[in-house]
Amino acid sequence: MPELLGRLFGPAPALAQEPAGSAAFMTSFAPFILIFVLFYFLLIRPQQKRQKEHKAMLGALKKGDKVVTNGGILGTVTAATKDVVTVQVADNVRLRILRTEVMGLQEEVAGAPAAKGAKAGKAQKGDADDAGETSEKETKG
Repeated sequence: MPELLGRLFGPAPALAQEPAGSAAFMTSFAPFILIFVLFYFLLIRPQQKRQKEHKAMLGALKKGDKVVTNGGILGTVTAATKDVVTVQVADNVRLRILRTEVMGLQEEVAGAPAAKGAKAGKAQKGDADDAGETSEKETKG
């Protein structure tokens, strides 16, 4: 039976020889090196740049800056020390938070409610006025 299989399929073809020495090393690890380079330029380097900008922003915090914390609290800086920032969030309400917990300035943070809230509040008020006018017309008519 083994002779029959040997005749049908023939001898196994000779495998291609591997390059010798460092050439084999480079060809086997080239994809890994390429992936690392891509990760560096697409992920690691931009993250380091954002961290550097955030650290500079935290160092430049001063009284009067409008900030957003990591917890989503909006407020105005009233005092700042090396590690702690005092943020006023309402009249007579001040919070002491760690400087590192400040996510960013309200103008820089995308989708900050301060920028959208004023416009949305006016639109809602206008909608309510329009709704009131229609209900008055309906009651008169």
